[in-house]
Amino acid sequence: MTEAKKKRTFDIIQIGFDEDWQSRLFDIVLMVLILVNLFISFFSTFESSKPYMGVLGIIETVTAVAFAVEYGLRIWTAEYLYPKLPRKKAMIKYMLSFSGIVDILAFLPCFLPFFLPMGVVAFRMFRVVRIFRLFRVNAYYDALNVIGDVIHSKKDQILSSIFIILVLMAASSLCMYSLEHEAQPEVFKNAFSGFWWAVSTLLTVGYGDIYPITIPGKIFGIVITFLGVGMVAIPTGILSAGFVEQYTRIKSLKDYSMEANIRFVRLEVQKGHPWLGQEVKDLSLPPGLLIAVIQRQGEVVVPRGNTLVREGDYVVLGAEGFQGDPGITLKEIILKEGHPWEGLMIKELDISRQTLIVMVRRGEKLLIPDGALTLQAGDMVLMYTKKIYRDMQTLEI
Repeated sequence: MTEAKKKRTFDIIQIGFDEDWQSRLFDIVLMVLILVNLFISFFSTFESSKPYMGVLGIIETVTAVAFAVEYGLRIWTAEYLYPKLPRKKAMIKYMLSFSGIVDILAFLPCFLPFFLPMGVVAFRMFRVVRIFRLFRVNAYYDALNVIGDVIHSKKDQILSSIFIILVLMAASSLCMYSLEHEAQPEVFKNAFSGFWWAVSTLLTVGYGDIYPITIPGKIFGIVITFLGVGMVAIPTGILSAGFVEQYTRIKSLKDYSMEANIRFVRLEVQKGHPWLGQEVKDLSLPPGLLIAVIQRQGEVVVPRGNTLVREGDYVVLGAEGFQGDPGITLKEIILKEGHPWEGLMIKELDISRQTLIVMVRRGEKLLIPDGALTLQAGDMVLMYTKKIYRDMQTLEI
């Protein structure tokens, strides 16, 4: 019973879906608390907030307590977030993750002054970290997911361009210091002064608080200004190309989901076949292929790691790695009476663009879906997705 409650708690505190009103309510309340907490942080910097500081302090403490409770629940249910890890390792992995660090810094600075009064100013500075909790809204929108995917896929190129810019800044600062130090010893006092000029020039900001006055310095400044325009354009071009590639992949995935009988192959296992008698996990498949289902004497078998391949089986193979992922995990949902998908065609489903319905089992029939297939109660829907849906089960393939 305790494990069932823990699993239900995990489902509630994760990003909710429309059918689970408790999880959706938790998400809404959490977002409201984050926004209220941020409002207090901003409003407390105004002189007009002084008469309300007592009330604001109470509200801030209440929100901090709520964040602390949420953090405790996430640690308690971490084993479901990382199901392949032991319980203690799953807890540690969450606590050391970006989300875990942000979650603890969202409430910890509010309580530390009670134990270490001397560091109250420093602790209040950490409260700015709570704004990162707004990134939880990222899970609701595909557009924000695309931004994260693009940055992750292009991280090597972006880091390379940033390294080039830093090298250029360092070289420019030293050169400008050498050219301008004698003429402006109070302005270009050291190499760091030149670095500040290089930053404002290469990034095309140009504050005007420090600039060259000698002819060589001005000529060098013109050259660096032109280089700065090109250098700043490099990361922009990388990100622009990444967005084009990502949306092309998404469009290809969406178009692929409307096709039928194109990327799936049915193979009959006859006597003497090398797969005969082997478990699914031991089969040597060509790169990019997976076993979607097995048809056995008129029945449909969803393959698991320990499923044996028998003589007369029809093995349905499907393509793998639609978005360049190293592997693929399929999920299955059995549509119950009243499910929001019941009676809708696949092309009418309000699902993520990163979700692909692979096939549908209806009674004894195996259906390769196209956009016009209408789902019915009792259908078993096999899909590739990164989202969480009600009653979803993960298949080990």
